[in-house]
Amino acid sequence: MDQFIIQSLREYAERYETETFLFEDPSLFMHKVQGDRNQEIIAFIAAGLSYGRRELFFPKIQYVIDCSHGDVEKWILSNDFCKDIPDNNKCYYRLYTNKIINTFIKRIKSMLEEYGSLRQFAISNTKEKDAVTLVEAFTKFFNENEASHVIPKETKSSCKRLCMFLRWMVRTSSPVDLGLWNDIIDKRTLIMPMDVHVIQEAGRLGLMTGKSASMKSAQKLTNLMLEIFPEDPLKGDFALFGYGVNH
Repeated sequence: MDQFIIQSLREYAERYETETFLFEDPSLFMHKVQGDRNQEIIAFIAAGLSYGRRELFFPKIQYVIDCSHGDVEKWILSNDFCKDIPDNNKCYYRLYTNKIINTFIKRIKSMLEEYGSLRQFAISNTKEKDAVTLVEAFTKFFNENEASHVIPKETKSSCKRLCMFLRWMVRTSSPVDLGLWNDIIDKRTLIMPMDVHVIQEAGRLGLMTGKSASMKSAQKLTNLMLEIFPEDPLKGDFALFGYGVNH
């Protein structure tokens, strides 16, 4: 790989992984609540709602925090969410109806009741500290429970939002990511969250030739990021963001 590209991406990663990054990123919301369990849950919901224009989906995530008064775990386990997001076909956000989001949260409730917390689900379903095994477990759990409108049915797609969620949960020493699960997953196994923006910037750098947002493509890009950031490949997420801002 070209040394200029390597050095540039390392510089962008350092420049853009800062607290100011939070204000225009859905990772902001997990910093708005207290307690590990609440942070895990709101991060998972925020990731699930993170598609489209931020000015449109940010209020939908904030709505959950407002309704729950920051205690998202209690809001879910008490079924209070059913009053705020009823099981009907009114639009919640874009293609997501209230019913879809209500079902999604019911499945989160099932997970909390069965495992005690999202963290315990991660402990029980991660093999050899490999992030991909947990992505697969999430897709299986939600697909079995018919909530896959929000969570992909399988890992043929890039599972961008699940990979983003795991970045938030695993990476440590970051003003953005929480690192609550750094003992469960090796951050070197995290997969780049692959979306149109990432594909575009990686293509402009000559790191990718295709435009497919598949898990296979995401893993290929992650392997390239491992060459630049051997201990922490998802620094590449911030690096590509920085490259996009400056070019």
